Amino acid sequence: MTTEPVASRLRLPADYGLPQDSPLLSWPAVDERLASGLHYWLSTADVEGAPIIRPIDGMWVEGALYFGGHPNTRWRRNLAANPRTCVSLEDAESAVILEGSATTATPDAVLAAKLFAQAKAKYEFAANQTADEYRGQTCVFRPRHVLAWSLLYKDATRFDFP
Repeated sequence: MTTEPVASRLRLPADYGLPQDSPLLSWPAVDERLASGLHYWLSTADVEGAPIIRPIDGMWVEGALYFGGHPNTRWRRNLAANPRTCVSLEDAESAVILEGSATTATPDAVLAAKLFAQAKAKYEFAANQTADEYRGQTCVFRPRHVLAWSLLYKDATRFDFP
């Protein structure tokens, strides 16, 4: 269970038209969008600062995005050198953009079972997989800041995690 982040109005240039009294999105609504997302865009930078962006599959569980990938991929090597990254959902009109860091972890049996159940439902993985396969090293992204809106100039909201 994670602590709910603090919501505030996203600071945008006045020309964008976001009223000073615009409503804020609720964290539970954004959390649900993250959990139901099918694919996520992950951006990384190598040691020289060259950026890349890749689509990934993942599971949003208890305030973190869990995802895998071969350690020899460019994006995994980038994360090993610089764990700071951004993740976003596919929808640019109703955006959710996360800023934070990714690390690797080995989920315990309870979390591995959650990840397995969610992945099986979301991606219809083969029946011969087991929850034990989710006990290996997994990438874990935890946001520090989240920017979200259903319409940019209506309800753009920033969430900051303690």
